[in-house]
Amino acid sequence: MHISRVMFIKRSISKQGGKTYVSHVLVESVLTPAGPRHKTICNLGKMDPGPKEDWLLLAERIQMALGGQSSLFPDPRVDQAVARIRERQAKASPAELEEPLTGEVAVPDVVPVKTSGVKCQDLRKVGPLHVGHQMWQRLQLDAVLKAVGISAPARKLTEVMTLNRLVSPCSELAMVGWARREAVNDVLGVDAEQLNEDKFYRNMDKLHGHRLEIERELYAREKSLFNLEGSLVLYDMTNTYFEGQAARNPKAMRGHSKEMRTDCKLVAMGLMLDADGFPIGHEVYAGNTIDGTTVEAMLKGLEARTGREGGSTVVMDRGFASEDNLKLVRSRHYDYLMAGFQQQRNALLKEFEDLEGWEAIQPSANKVPVQIKRIEKGDEVFLLCVSPARAEKERAIRERQEKRLVKDLEALVKAVAKALEQGEPMEDKELGERIGRLRERYPRAGRYYLVDRKEGVLEWTLKAEQRARAEELDGAYFLRTSRKDMGPEEIWRTYIVLTRIESAFRDLKGTLDMRPVYHQKEIRVETHVFLAVLAFHLQAVIERTLKEAGDHTSWETLREELGTHHVVTTLLPTADGKTLAIRRGSVPDRRVGEIYRHLDLDPEPMTPIRTWL
Repeated sequence: MHISRVMFIKRSISKQGGKTYVSHVLVESVLTPAGPRHKTICNLGKMDPGPKEDWLLLAERIQMALGGQSSLFPDPRVDQAVARIRERQAKASPAELEEPLTGEVAVPDVVPVKTSGVKCQDLRKVGPLHVGHQMWQRLQLDAVLKAVGISAPARKLTEVMTLNRLVSPCSELAMVGWARREAVNDVLGVDAEQLNEDKFYRNMDKLHGHRLEIERELYAREKSLFNLEGSLVLYDMTNTYFEGQAARNPKAMRGHSKEMRTDCKLVAMGLMLDADGFPIGHEVYAGNTIDGTTVEAMLKGLEARTGREGGSTVVMDRGFASEDNLKLVRSRHYDYLMAGFQQQRNALLKEFEDLEGWEAIQPSANKVPVQIKRIEKGDEVFLLCVSPARAEKERAIRERQEKRLVKDLEALVKAVAKALEQGEPMEDKELGERIGRLRERYPRAGRYYLVDRKEGVLEWTLKAEQRARAEELDGAYFLRTSRKDMGPEEIWRTYIVLTRIESAFRDLKGTLDMRPVYHQKEIRVETHVFLAVLAFHLQAVIERTLKEAGDHTSWETLREELGTHHVVTTLLPTADGKTLAIRRGSVPDRRVGEIYRHLDLDPEPMTPIRTWL
């Protein structure tokens, strides 16, 4: 037999001396041999319980408080009622206390039901939320936040905001509606009716400043949970754009947008992952930050999060491959593996042309083999690589850009000639800016064209020798590393692991909807990015756990599949005229049940609640 008990508020009207007195009492439904009856818990005195439609919610909060559950949003009416009940308990005789005030009313397992009157209500989607909440608990994130001084209400709000980013990302304003549509109250115990965007904004301010401590502890837990090595550190930069001017945000700057949003201000982000794709840490930078200038800050951040200096191999793309950065990495006792600058390939042309020493490796079953050759130069190892697929891509990009560049150059020649005919020759500054914009727009082709003005006439010529050399090196690139112990295939496959960080950026911006940034204040922009990273931690744990079970489904797809699982209240009218309400999760379909088994989760997202209405 399942036991359940419900409290509610009733209005009491009495007459004395010709006067009518109205008060409110807290009662609970008690099962007696004659059926359910109401038992008075206490008189609420002069307390105003508010509108009648809010009474049941108030009674539920009082019952939760009596059971020792703290509320996310303190209510003085709840405190007042609990104090009166406790006072009554202290004065009551042992016989009066035999029936606990917060006990449960017996609900038989078998009751006669009028099947024609059965109804379902308050349907809420629960699948993705249930999985996210369980991963939050598995990582003990509440304990992590508590350790850095985040209060219990703020911890709960942080979980709501993080799970929103994971499950159905939206703005803080829209988050309120999301919490009401999904089973946030059932799974997290948060009253969605009490949420508003101001609470979310204030919570972002409270969370700001704790990022480093949280990331350090979180990655340590993931290393322990999955036996991660941490011997490789992947690092890269990305940026995203603002909606609005963000005039008071010093990090909102115009720069080179990796999403081609030249019309917007940007904010940049540096992300560190381990070889398994788990986030180690991140930093937020001004939108015009040059990738290569962040390496020192990245190394310091890495040391702050891992508690040690050196001992890992840092894998980065060519944007970080300056000689100063290579020296910096080694000076802090790290090894490096990164791609070299394209312009440096010319110095290796002889080695590329030498037919000796090449070997083929297969990137994957359905991809064209890549030719690689390992050579040593001083204290470094260089891996020369030639990819036919990459060659085709580079050739197509260059030819497409060259065609457009020539068309725009011809238009510019005409514009310069027309201005000269009108006696108002184009100024050198304006001409230089227009040529510069063309080189920026067509970087793969612009480097092979010389543009000059002679006697007022604009001319352009093709650098045929340089372009011919570029054609010879189509598909050619090289890697460089301080790890002399690595063989050629190991170097190449280790570098390819860097694609995981590209995938992480796609998930952060797409699946977790980090872009665009609507916040205008600097600390809220940084916290917005941080919440997306926290959600990515949960995603990484989910996908890794499934992968170990042989399921390689992405979170984006899982989220859709889990959307079929709901929480619902079923109303059962009984033969004696009462109504039994049962709130619980629906039966998961086959695929959702399979996901829960792979994640080792209870398919029931909440403790079922049975109450007499």
